[in-house]
Amino acid sequence: MLMRLIPILAFLVMQASHVTADSRNDLINAIAAVDANVVFMRHTLAPGYGDPDNFSLSECDTQRNLDAKGRQQASDIGAAILHSGFRFTQVFSSEWCRCKETTELMKLGKWRLFPGLNSFFQGHADRQDTLEMLSLKLEALTKGVTLMVTHQVIINAVTGASVGSGEFVAYNTDTKRRKVFRLD
Repeated sequence: MLMRLIPILAFLVMQASHVTADSRNDLINAIAAVDANVVFMRHTLAPGYGDPDNFSLSECDTQRNLDAKGRQQASDIGAAILHSGFRFTQVFSSEWCRCKETTELMKLGKWRLFPGLNSFFQGHADRQDTLEMLSLKLEALTKGVTLMVTHQVIINAVTGASVGSGEFVAYNTDTKRRKVFRLD
């Protein structure tokens, strides 16, 4: 019986490693497909809709935050990025706690807050000012690929793409080409 299982187990191991290799290449392939210089990521799972009425940027307990699944999703995505061997030139996050926690849990190294990634969904940030700040930042990108962890409204305003929690858009700021992808 064991002798019959060995070829099956060997086949399953090869298939699992093939899937892992494909998953690792999703990031690199998406960037290459559009010659992206920026990758936008929507924060990982934070159940609910919008933010509570008592929202305060400086107090995480007044915001919609990641749940256990969202925290695990962020860790898994970070591990997939590190496993791919790809390294971002810069990493920026919205000032919202769900974006900061997503960025922190990915463990990609040093990152910075950038208000040009803040959500204007419920008027907590001014749409025009936010997009103007972001536009200037995007114009100033020089070499490499920058990761920006942000919100659906920002990603949609810049790229025209709608993405779910933890999804990405590889984007070329010159050609405006985009590629939506997932890593988990």
